Amino acid sequence: MFIVVSTDSFKDSLSSIEVCDVLSRALRVCFGDGVEVGCFPLGDGGEGTLEAVLSATGGERIVVEVHDALGRVRRASYGLLPDGSCFVEMASASGIQGLAQSERNPLLTSSYGTGELVRAALDRGCRRLTIGIGGSATNDGGAGFVRALGARLFDIDGHELEGRGCDLGKVSRVDLSGFDSRLKSCQIVVACDVVNPLCGDFGATRVFGPQKGADAGMLVELESGMRHWCEVLTGRPAEESANVPGDGAAGGLGFALRHFCGATMSSGGRLVAELSGLPAAISRSNFVVTGEGRTDGQTLHGKLPAVVADIAREHHVPCILISGAIEGDREALSTRFDACFSTVGRICSLEDALRDASDNLYWTAINVFSTLCILR
Repeated sequence: MFIVVSTDSFKDSLSSIEVCDVLSRALRVCFGDGVEVGCFPLGDGGEGTLEAVLSATGGERIVVEVHDALGRVRRASYGLLPDGSCFVEMASASGIQGLAQSERNPLLTSSYGTGELVRAALDRGCRRLTIGIGGSATNDGGAGFVRALGARLFDIDGHELEGRGCDLGKVSRVDLSGFDSRLKSCQIVVACDVVNPLCGDFGATRVFGPQKGADAGMLVELESGMRHWCEVLTGRPAEESANVPGDGAAGGLGFALRHFCGATMSSGGRLVAELSGLPAAISRSNFVVTGEGRTDGQTLHGKLPAVVADIAREHHVPCILISGAIEGDREALSTRFDACFSTVGRICSLEDALRDASDNLYWTAINVFSTLCILR
């Protein structure tokens, strides 16, 4: 028997490698020595994706100093791949996992550090970049990102702005005279796990803002600022220009990458899956196990577990989802996954759930796989 395990990380608790290790251990306990487990810890553009890409390709990790989402100096990394291209993971520089719960405020965060990572890759001579933009702490429309690459933002009185979420509504003029000219000769692909537009009910702010620490008042200010930012850059009303799928990814960085850099969008999960050889492994497996920290309505719109499930379906292989929490439309999930399980089996605080994530995952997996053994 050959079983494929391919998961995302469980945010704030377990890396994708740790999740795969726990599930593999449970499979061997239940199925014994006769089971072969193929482990594919992946990412869909968010945290852990760089590690998955380097593992799959044998690339080199390059460590540089950048600024985190709140402007503090930190060490981040990008990947130099054997084909000469680079993989940049936004979460390494501007990720939400780098901020304490009390620090998460998308009015104050910036994607500046991600721009610094791209600049470092350019300095090394890279002109083909894949940028994974999941797991961000930001809602700045990519303003910080373009500042790190030489753009300057000014308010109506001529004062220069930092490019944080709170600055978007103040931008009157964008000076691109110092914008890095090397980007004109670059091929940039965005590894993106969502298809949300920049603004509106399904846009960056209203869908992802609360996850990044925004309260109701912040959401109003951020949405207004994002619409203004879009209109300043495009010269058109937001109703006409803020509805491109994927532009809302990473708090609007998707929009900035397309507008300023001519980037194209690609499924992050599918891209990394193909790099790792996952489709070929699934094609010869008996069943597949996937998962993530929280499964909700966004999962079906391009996140890694849905990508894994789609590949499994293409090869007529059953796919089981085991996630930390499952919310939303279970019927919709059942159209993509053959079975869905949550690891939290009791009422508890978020802190308890994160602390016990490994044990909860292990015992849920033991119960699921033991049931499969009984039915064999």
